[in-house]
Amino acid sequence: MIEGIGVDIIEVDRMKQTVEEYGETFLRKVFTPTELKYSRSKKNVHHHLAARFAAKEAFSKALTTGWSGPFRWRDVEVNNDRRGKPTITVQGRMKKKLERSQILVSISHSERAVVAVVLIEKSGRP
Repeated sequence: MIEGIGVDIIEVDRMKQTVEEYGETFLRKVFTPTELKYSRSKKNVHHHLAARFAAKEAFSKALTTGWSGPFRWRDVEVNNDRRGKPTITVQGRMKKKLERSQILVSISHSERAVVAVVLIEKSGRP
């Protein structure tokens, strides 16, 4: 059963401006060390940060509680599997809430913008 779906789009330049303005304070608040390491290892750092940010925003919308519920930025980690497919893992309060759910994510980008869609599907198993 589908529990929620969320979508978000962000302009890469907006991410770049936010990082330039708020620096490490913003980065450490929103991204896990693994996400930062991955993004910083890429040529287009801000594209990868924007992708992770958009996926986290889409995830918060899929929860249907947005930021007001148990959602915490760093409890949601966006990674890629060995084939490059994006994945979301949750920790903290989110892990318990979604222990019987599957989280699907799709990310796409152009030179200027990144879009992410997240679907949360609840297992019918107890």
